[in-house]
Amino acid sequence: MADKRKYRDRAEYLKQAVDKRRKKMRQMAIEYKGGKCQLCDYSKCAQALDFHHLDPSKKDFGISADGITRAWSKIKAELDKCVMICANCHREVHSGLTQLSTVTLIEK
Repeated sequence: MADKRKYRDRAEYLKQAVDKRRKKMRQMAIEYKGGKCQLCDYSKCAQALDFHHLDPSKKDFGISADGITRAWSKIKAELDKCVMICANCHREVHSGLTQLSTVTLIEK
């Protein structure tokens, strides 16, 4: 009887496949939200773009934290509750230094 493959035999392949899919989903999410910060138009580095939930009480899951492994339809539904802003603007919004303008909210 032949030995059956185990997870450890394919672990590296599976890790790479998950990493590749997460990167693809994140890129799709960035493109879906316009590809740039909705406050300052920053677009140089995709890793510096964050998804900010407009109403935290309606947040089902964090897009960047654990959402990238979900189905695109679920990610897209969650993205519709967000605006995309750069990391600097995101920190300023949370600290109260900057507010999301009505124009930004309408463009969402």
